[in-house]
Order: sequence, then structure tokens, then C-alpha cells
Amino acid sequence: MAKIETPRPVRGTQDMLGGTNEAFQERFAHVVATFDRVRKLYGFQRVEVPVFESTAVFARSLGESTDVVSKEMYTFDDRGGDSITLRPEFTAGISRAYITEGWQQYAPLKVATHGPLFRYERPQKGRFRQFHQLDAEIIGAGEPGADVELLVLADQLLRELGVSEGVTLNLNTLGDGPSRDAWRAALIAHFEAHRDQLSEESLDRLQRNPLRILDSKDPRDRPVADSAPDIDAYLTDEARGFFEKVTAGLDAAGVAWERNARLVRGLDYYRHTAFEFITDRLGAQGTVLGGGRYDGLIENLGGPSTPAVGWAAGIERLAMLVDMPEIAGPKVAVIPMGETAEAKATGIIADLRRAGVACDMGYRGNMKKRMQRANASGAVWAVILGDDELARGEAAVRNLRTGEQQPVALDALIGKLATL
Repeated sequence: MAKIETPRPVRGTQDMLGGTNEAFQERFAHVVATFDRVRKLYGFQRVEVPVFESTAVFARSLGESTDVVSKEMYTFDDRGGDSITLRPEFTAGISRAYITEGWQQYAPLKVATHGPLFRYERPQKGRFRQFHQLDAEIIGAGEPGADVELLVLADQLLRELGVSEGVTLNLNTLGDGPSRDAWRAALIAHFEAHRDQLSEESLDRLQRNPLRILDSKDPRDRPVADSAPDIDAYLTDEARGFFEKVTAGLDAAGVAWERNARLVRGLDYYRHTAFEFITDRLGAQGTVLGGGRYDGLIENLGGPSTPAVGWAAGIERLAMLVDMPEIAGPKVAVIPMGETAEAKATGIIADLRRAGVACDMGYRGNMKKRMQRANASGAVWAVILGDDELARGEAAVRNLRTGEQQPVALDALIGKLATL
């Protein structure tokens, strides 16, 4: 009989098991739990959106000409012939739901979510084809205070994760519509005057997304990009005032920031604040959290004109930065010897768990092997049950740290262990 070949995992995906791979799963879970705790302090309610959407949702929101849409999306026709895409980011799906589910009645709406996303790109450190993100959005608030609140939330999250050291908030303004249009025209004129010095990719971007030339990584583009005009000369009074209120709010909240006039978002619906939290601890891919204001997106998806601002952070990338959390093992290991004791132990362990005591019991093995597993699990207490203990109506409770052992009556066992 031919040997059956085991399928390999798809490139750019990963399997996680608690307690292995340097406890990556524990760090991953720690990031999610910290996010859920912090977002509740700010009144952000949890939202769920589908893992797949109509392809048009992402094509309209991300732009047909962007790399994500043209090269990286997992898109397929379903059995009904509809074009479906696995979500490459959260904001588009949340914006679609805001329109179709009537969430306008709750505006301003503060929502947060986390889960898997999918992009077909080259896997690298902290970046996978199925990856996971945290996401926070404020929809229906055009005031700079919404930008400030989201940034303070992000800053507190990074602090409580213990990863804020060496992370810098880079901040820029993209201005309002008139500011952006004037700046875009000035950039096009500048790049056209130096088009013979630009890379092929930047020449392509010049026609469809000229702002993206500013953050080109191609060394051929840097002299031209670095000499391009900043947006400050084109800001309207309203746009300048908006940015000043954002920076003043951050200063009042004690959030450090640095101006990065080259930080851009290429799509036209982005307005005002753009930001990234940058670290040098992950190599070239240094952004751990980023976002901005996207006042034109919901209108672009067919909804009413709606201001909005949000950010996303890669869970894998944050998990790589956090220190190893302490892995919590069971508090109690129940060790029965013999069938009668095992039957009794099944009831005891069920009662312990109902009382909120983390405990475990091996399925097989002699006394020595069960004790070895109990010690390896990190349990603090072992409850030993044998024929002699059952005859006396008690269990032997051993402290696995000190080796001290004492008898405890079975009818007092649950209460005793619940208070230890």
C-alpha cells in the first residue's frame, strides 16, 4: 500500500500550541486580553464582521490600483458566481456594516475588534499570509478629540503590554480636501520635473498615487522624494487648526510624538491625521500600529458623508515584542490510585472546577508517573486518593513546592483547596 503523504501547511500560515514555540501562543493571547481590557476603559464596544466580503467592498475602499487589491488579495468566485474576497483589513468591512446595518443611529460609534486577515505577500519576520490584527475605530466624529482619544488608547495599550520602550509615535497631517488637492498638484509638478530620476514603480505611482512616492524605499527615488515640498505650505487655516488641536491633546495626555512630514496615505479619502508607532526592534518592518482619519471612505462605499478615524496593529508583531508571560498551570493535580479512587476523583475534580479551582488529572500511569506529570505541569498542590485514604474518608494533600503533606477530610476538601 502506497504511503499517504501528509499535506504541509500553506506557506505564510502558522499553527500555535500553548506552552510551545517559546510560549508564542501565550504572548499572542496576552496581547488580545490586554487589548480587550484597555478598549473597555475607553468605552469601545466589540464588533464582529465577516471574514469575507464582496470584492467590491475592498476594491472601493483600498483602491483598484493599490498593491493590496491588484496583487495581494485572496479573491475567488463562489458557487453562485459572485466575486468574494477574504478580508485583507478590517476598516472596509466595518464601514460597510455601518452603512448596511443602520449603525448611523449610534454615531459617534466607538468599536473595536480583532481576528484573522489574509494577504498574499512574501512571508517575513512578523508578517504572514494569514495574520491577525487588533482594530479600533471611531465613526461619525469629525472632531480632533476623536483622533486624540484613539492615539491615547494606542499609547496606553503599548504601555500596558510593556512594549512602549523604543517605540516612537510618528505623526503627520494630510490636511483637508483643499489642502490635499493643492499639495498633490505641487507634488506632481515636482516629480514631473524630475521624472528621469524616478524608479519605474514611482513613475507608475506618479499617474495614480503620487503621494506614495514620498515613502518609496527605492534609493533611486530618495533624492527626489526628500526634496519634494511638505504639506505645511498648502494647509488651510482650518486644517492647520485641526492638527494643532490634535498635537495639543496629545501633549495634555502626556503622549510623546514626533512630526514626520513624509508620512502619507495615498488614497484620496484620507484626511488630516496620519500616524504610525515605529520600533527598530523588528528589523526593516518597524511599524507596530498605524492608522489615520478617513473621512471620505464611507461616502466612497455609497453611504452618507461620515467622518471617521481608526488604527490597526499586528498581533503577531506585538507578541514578538512582549516579554514571556508566566504560563499558568493547574493549581491542583488530582492523583487517583485504583478504579474506585478514579471514580471518586472524577467527582472531586468536577467540583473543584465548579468552585473556580484550576485542576487536572492524568488519564493513566502509576503513582510515580502521575506525580512526575503533576510537577511538570506547574501544579502547586497534589490531591492523592488511594484505597486507604478512601477508607478513612479523606485525601492526602501535598504541597508540591515544599513536599509537606496533610490529610484532609473529603467533605472539607473543596473548601480547603479553594482558599489555598
